[in-house]
Amino acid sequence: MPDPEHRRPDGVDDGTVTALGKLSEALETTERARGHLYAMHQLTGSADLMLDDAVRLFREAGHDDLAERIERELIGRNVITGRWTFQLVEDYDDGYYTLFKELERAAREALVGGRRHLYEAEMRQRRRTAGQPGHEWEP
Repeated sequence: MPDPEHRRPDGVDDGTVTALGKLSEALETTERARGHLYAMHQLTGSADLMLDDAVRLFREAGHDDLAERIERELIGRNVITGRWTFQLVEDYDDGYYTLFKELERAAREALVGGRRHLYEAEMRQRRRTAGQPGHEWEP
């Protein structure tokens, strides 16, 4: 049997567990999106720093006009109007992401005493083969 933290409280119906499971899944997808946003932030910053080498190499190859244009127009440029990527990350974290996490936690607190992953715990119970190696409840 699941540990108490992953057991459905008395009186909680299937629809509630399913809805909380879908909310949890949506939050997990948002976590992945956040990771991609951080990756974009880091990759864009790395690319911007690489441009220093490209500019130097263009100058060494005698292409000063191109080097100057890259340096003037692209290096340090905002990725969207008035914003660098760190600002996008901060706004996402402070706004959408923080609200999403707050609402997911509030739903769990209000409906199942804060318990997490009830849907998955019940799916695990349905899908495991009792007594089979690798299907134990505890480590």
